[in-house]
Amino acid sequence: MRDSKSRLWRRCLLALPLVASFGVGGCISVKAPDKPIVIELNINIKQEVVYRLAADAGNTIGDNPDIF
Repeated sequence: MRDSKSRLWRRCLLALPLVASFGVGGCISVKAPDKPIVIELNINIKQEVVYRLAADAGNTIGDNPDIF
């Protein structure tokens, strides 16, 4: 008798997630969005541009010292 009760409890515990998933099944939906996903990447390239301009300016001043 005791063995059959433990089997019954095991079966109930194993069936519980299955039964719970049926109840939640209608609440979960996966679908594509209507609008496209926009990812904004704020990348600061100012430092690289300033560095290149500073190097070019240094070369120009070095080549033409009488400009200034």
